[in-house]
Amino acid sequence: MGFSYDHSPSRRSLIPRFLYGTSKMVNMEPNTTVAAIDNPSGSTAAGIKRNFLIPAPKEGGIEMYSPAFYATCTAGGILSCGPTHTAVTPLDVLKCNMQIDPAKYKSVGSGFGTLLKEQGVKGFFKGWAPTLVGYSAQGAYKYGLYEYFKKHYSDIAGPEYAAKYKTLIYLAGSASSEFVADIALCPFEAVKVRVQTQPGFARGLSDGFPKLIKAEGVSGLYKGIVPLWGRQIPYTMMKFATFENIVEGIYKYAIPTPKEQCSVPLQIGVSFSGGYVAGILCAVISHPADNLVSFLNNAKGATLGDAVNKLGLWGLCTRGLPLRIVMVGTLTGAQWGIYDSFKVFFGLPTTGGAPATK
Repeated sequence: MGFSYDHSPSRRSLIPRFLYGTSKMVNMEPNTTVAAIDNPSGSTAAGIKRNFLIPAPKEGGIEMYSPAFYATCTAGGILSCGPTHTAVTPLDVLKCNMQIDPAKYKSVGSGFGTLLKEQGVKGFFKGWAPTLVGYSAQGAYKYGLYEYFKKHYSDIAGPEYAAKYKTLIYLAGSASSEFVADIALCPFEAVKVRVQTQPGFARGLSDGFPKLIKAEGVSGLYKGIVPLWGRQIPYTMMKFATFENIVEGIYKYAIPTPKEQCSVPLQIGVSFSGGYVAGILCAVISHPADNLVSFLNNAKGATLGDAVNKLGLWGLCTRGLPLRIVMVGTLTGAQWGIYDSFKVFFGLPTTGGAPATK
């Protein structure tokens, strides 16, 4: 999945610690986070000292990897995940119903017709409130903690190993962030699925949340946490690792201009494109667990074995998959576009694609 590390002087591998630094000499400030790059020996053929120590760059008044940086990334995660998931609620409603009752909702076209006939236009937006709140919370932890863990694991590995095993760092960082993010998402996902697939259960979050707690207790909000981890952790690992590598590859092989010289619209376009491709892969990898989440949250007392017996392995892997590919591909592309646009608005660089060495 990862691209080979390019040791040429014209390109530098994507390493979080000195992701957007330049290779010219700078004056060091006390207590500034640094990373040694280029010639580790600290000398050149001419005998000139070249132990380049590059401080974490400051752009737009926000220092990279500072509390303000992580707060900005957290806010960007909220903005990129909550509204985008809410915008595709009609597709999500249909997908969940196709997973739960495939005999009734046989295809995308007939499914939309059935929903419209039985529930009207309002039926397409059932569950929008738990979707907005739940995925906003998830996005905050997903993106904010990913930036933190990516930096943290890179520091542990050191510059050499961070460059050599950068894809493993992306995978570890995204898995760690998603583990926490799903704890925030799970209660709202449980309410959302019930509202969308059980007519009459509740109108939305305000009445659905207490009704579910009354019926099944607080544990009922988290009975889907294991399959949710099974869906979301592989999804997010694929989402971040493939995105980082795809974007780095685009700048390295498809765009002749170094990233820092590209216009902002072009950089955002690269983010969207990389995100869309990553989203397609995410949908395929995480779809069996997505079917499990829908099944378990819809049926009281159901187990993983019940889901496998009823849906079958083929059904777990394919039921509702084409619709989810469209939905997740669009979602992921839009999320990366919004997230990087938000970062740029506050003077931060877009994600991925190491700039050329000057």
